[in-house]
Amino acid sequence: MLPWIQLDRATIPGEAGDLRLKQRGSEFSIMLGSTELMNSRLSGSEEALATLSCERIVGRKNPNMLIGGLGMGFTLRAALAALPHDAHVVVAELVPAVVEWGRGPLAELHNGALDDPRVDIHLGDVGALIRSKTAAYDAILLDVDNGPDGLTRASNDGLYSHDGLRAAKSALRPNGVLAVWSSAPDRAFTRRLREVGFATDEVSVRASNRNSGARHVLWMAMRH
Repeated sequence: MLPWIQLDRATIPGEAGDLRLKQRGSEFSIMLGSTELMNSRLSGSEEALATLSCERIVGRKNPNMLIGGLGMGFTLRAALAALPHDAHVVVAELVPAVVEWGRGPLAELHNGALDDPRVDIHLGDVGALIRSKTAAYDAILLDVDNGPDGLTRASNDGLYSHDGLRAAKSALRPNGVLAVWSSAPDRAFTRRLREVGFATDEVSVRASNRNSGARHVLWMAMRH
C-alpha cells in the first residue's frame, strides 16, 4: 500500500491546532491531529448537505447562500450544480491555505468551482459574518466541524449555542434553511434548534456515494 505523504500544514487562526493536507496516490485527506476531518473518497454527505438545502429553496429568484467551510469543495460543487444562474454563493473559510489547496493540489476535486462567477470567497470567521447580517440568506450551510461542537476551533461552539442559532435565524430570510453537517447524532443540538424556533428535520445520510459505509447526520432547520 502506498504511504501517506504530507503536502502542507496550516495553522488555524487564533487556535493552537494545525490542519494537515495529506496524499496517498489519488486520495487526499485533511487531518486535525489524529482526527480525519475529510477524505476525498467520502463526499456523499457533504454533497447531500447542498442538494437537500437547494431542494428547500427551489424556485426562488436570486437565491443567496452562505457556506461555512470550504473543505474539499464537495458542498460548493453540489450547490452550484443545483442552484440557478442568478444565485450568489458566499463561502466563508477561516484558513486561507484551504482555499490555496483548492486552487493547487485539490484543483481537480474543485473542478473550477472557485472560479464560478456566482461564488465569492470570504476569508474569515463564518460566525462573525452571520452575526453581521439580517435577512440576508436563503440558506446557511455549516460544515466547519465534525458536528455541533467546536472540534476544529473552540470558539466555533458559539455557532451551535442558543445565541448562535438565534443569530443564524436572524440572518436568514423568511422560509430560509439552516443546514448543519455532523458525523454523529446530537439530541441536545436538535433540542436547541427547536427551542430557538426552527422547524427541524434530522436526516441520516451515507458518507459514501456508493450507499455504503458510515452514516452522517444533517440537520435541516427551517425558519418560518
